[in-house]
Amino acid sequence: MNETVASTRAARAASQTAFAVLGAISFSHLLNDMMQSLLPALYPMLKAHYDLSFGQIGAVTFTYQITASILQPLVGRYTDGRPRPYSLSAGMGFTLCGLALLAYARTYPLLLAAAALIGTGSSVFHPESSRVARMASGGRHGLAQSVFQVGGNLGSSVGPLLAAFIVLPYGQSSVIWFSFAALVGMFVLFQVGHWYRMHGLQRLKPREADASAAAPPPRRHVTLAISLLLALIFSKYFYLASLTSYYTLYLISRFHVSIQSAQIHLFVFLGSVAAGTLIGGPIGDRIGRKYVIWGSIVGVLPFTLLLPHANLFWTGILTVPIGMILASAFPAIIVYAQELLPGRTGTVAGLFFGFAFGMGGIGAAVLGHIADTSGIDLVYELCAWLPVIGLLAGFLPEVDRPPREAAH
Repeated sequence: MNETVASTRAARAASQTAFAVLGAISFSHLLNDMMQSLLPALYPMLKAHYDLSFGQIGAVTFTYQITASILQPLVGRYTDGRPRPYSLSAGMGFTLCGLALLAYARTYPLLLAAAALIGTGSSVFHPESSRVARMASGGRHGLAQSVFQVGGNLGSSVGPLLAAFIVLPYGQSSVIWFSFAALVGMFVLFQVGHWYRMHGLQRLKPREADASAAAPPPRRHVTLAISLLLALIFSKYFYLASLTSYYTLYLISRFHVSIQSAQIHLFVFLGSVAAGTLIGGPIGDRIGRKYVIWGSIVGVLPFTLLLPHANLFWTGILTVPIGMILASAFPAIIVYAQELLPGRTGTVAGLFFGFAFGMGGIGAAVLGHIADTSGIDLVYELCAWLPVIGLLAGFLPEVDRPPREAAH
């Protein structure tokens, strides 16, 4: 009896510890993406101050996101075989250095260098933090990914507000104030790294053993599914690049709103992205990832087609369902791929986060060139059709575990 009571208490304590760690990693994601979102939020000010073209703005985003894109899969693959619990705190250190350089950069090449450092911080943070979220999930992997990712989305949505009410009034050098957030993040992630080293690896081993014991999907199914998922990521993040990089500039150009008003509109859109991320994972746990992926990518098409023809009021309204529906896909995509390739959590997270960053960077550069040569309105007219690629989700093989099994 005593042994039963003790084991029950230990199980409860482990569950509480897991949720505490999940909360800590989500909070750190909030800080990480809040700091990173300062860069695109500063684009109107940087464009005016340095007389940058849309193409040069796109190149800044390209530098940041391509840095993260190239490094993330490599980091994920490396840490699958050699876990590095304290690399999370080190990754936040790169972001800190990027912020300091961004605050005092006075030339365009230094802006690019700052973007590269911030991208390097992301490349280290995302694969390992996604692994920690899975360790702390208690089997509810979709929920864990949503909680982890919603922290990043909330941080991204807060960034433009901070830029509007702190950085814009006080100037570029005020970015250095956010270094305190980086220091807090480094401290929290050091504690997470300690839990990872002491408890996380032991939690992961039996689950990896169970995963390896299950019959893996046929290789052709894996290849097909990964290819389709990457095509969906292309559709999603190419479209999101049009809003995260150019939405404020589009509003200013087309509707002649103030910079602060444009930043508030961006905050509303990014807040809807956060809400969609939180919803997508738990729904995928209940009804299956494939259906969430299918509905989220294709379901956004009517709204994207209407957006280029809307007035200011309806533009603000339409970006809410666009953000929510598009964002609901990503947690489901990550968990779907992790179930497709069991035991390769870091590799999967690095591949998909990295590819997402890369598509965002390439999208920003390409769309910036289109905006320079043909006008920014054409960007949204072309991007409106990207969700059609979501029809490919119908060819994804079934790999989900039954909902009851996945919940344990």
